Amino acid sequence: MVNKRFAFVIEDLYGGGAQKSLLYTANQLRQRGHKVIVFTLRELVEHRIPDGLEIQNLGVVTQFTKATSTVLTEKWQARQIGKALKEWQPDVVISCSCDKITRHLRLPNLYFWVKSDVSAKFSDPKKRERAFEKVRRFYGGRKVIAVSKGVKENLENVVGLKAELIIPIYNPYEREPFVAMASEPAQFPEGEYFLCVAALEPRKQHERLLRAYARSGVNTPLVIMGKGKPEHEAAILEQIEALGLENRVIMAGYHRNPYPWIAQAKAVILTSDTEGLPRVLIEALLLHTPVISTDCPSGPREILTGSLGDFLLALEDEKGLADAISRMDQAPIVIEGNHYQQFLKATVLPQFEAL
Repeated sequence: MVNKRFAFVIEDLYGGGAQKSLLYTANQLRQRGHKVIVFTLRELVEHRIPDGLEIQNLGVVTQFTKATSTVLTEKWQARQIGKALKEWQPDVVISCSCDKITRHLRLPNLYFWVKSDVSAKFSDPKKRERAFEKVRRFYGGRKVIAVSKGVKENLENVVGLKAELIIPIYNPYEREPFVAMASEPAQFPEGEYFLCVAALEPRKQHERLLRAYARSGVNTPLVIMGKGKPEHEAAILEQIEALGLENRVIMAGYHRNPYPWIAQAKAVILTSDTEGLPRVLIEALLLHTPVISTDCPSGPREILTGSLGDFLLALEDEKGLADAISRMDQAPIVIEGNHYQQFLKATVLPQFEAL
């Protein structure tokens, strides 16, 4: 194996799964002997930074650039990124969650890491086509890493993207760090509970979750963990009250380390309308916690394979979702290594190294 120089470019290290998976991938490549640097565009860090991983803030996203966002501003920002990349001379550049800016870079070794499925995000035809046109404009003739096979297929067949190359590569994982984080102290609800870890936003469909949970008739409490806009949280609280679930649903807020909760859960439930490749389902399996999910575009079907497929439900099948919760409550399934083998770093990292 030839050691390479990898540069990752991302707006910041605040928020959800995209930032977390980038940090993990970058650090794992570093541990395998590659030179790795993560360029951020603004100083905003929420996630744990792995020891030894170099982070360099370029400071090109500011209140001023946010207020004066134009194509000219984007091109100026891209030039600053280009200067840093030219100085560091990476073999591979991977852009994530800042493609509005990095699309202005013309580098032969630049890949755009697409983490979500835009084809399922819009029901309004005009908004949907505008979103598709944006994807085609950003990535047409470019190199793309799709986070799942489903994302790749939808980019090609639904969005109509004609890229130079689209490579599906899963996010890489190893089990041991999650087991270690799951062993850290945490205060859980007493007894068994189901757990939903998801941002409090409409796409995650907490309404569907609450309706199915109420319909299941189980007494095992449901814990909802995540953060979101005040109005979205208020809507969830209102529905909890309307369904008479105040004594069975626990709003746990955001936890920087959710893994002790995931490890202790009877099952993790995800009821989204759309995903790319939902980390929480894979991470639950790594901790040998069963999962229940909607069969939304595009990742869950690639995660809940084999015997896990009995707990993969169609988006509109709320009765099936309620039945799955009831079945899992009565007889939780046993998770084994073969359920997550395809996502382990030994399987995935060589695909990044081959870029």
